[in-house]
Amino acid sequence: MSVIEKKEIEVMGATVPFFTYTIEETQYFEFDTSKCGPPEPMVNAMAGLKLVTDAHKKLVMINHKTPGGLLDKIGENFSISNEAMEDGRRKLTFSHKSGESEKADFTQTSCHG
Repeated sequence: MSVIEKKEIEVMGATVPFFTYTIEETQYFEFDTSKCGPPEPMVNAMAGLKLVTDAHKKLVMINHKTPGGLLDKIGENFSISNEAMEDGRRKLTFSHKSGESEKADFTQTSCHG
């Protein structure tokens, strides 16, 4: 199995480090907000989702729990897988949804209604 080389990148509006790596034809952008409180998970997710511009780009979010407020806001705009990690954290992978991702409103970065 090959080693994935992660490279830190700057993401406008982010408050945590973001990393990028490529697996086959897909470029991944990853960040970890598992030690952050609100509104940081939402703020960073919204900043990162702007990078998911086509089917060959995905965003990976590591968080301490499933971010319900975030999923309520952008759940219709992206395909999302949500899996439990061995340590109890959640790993969400956001994929471009043609015709829907372009409609996402990235200006709403708070999780209250």
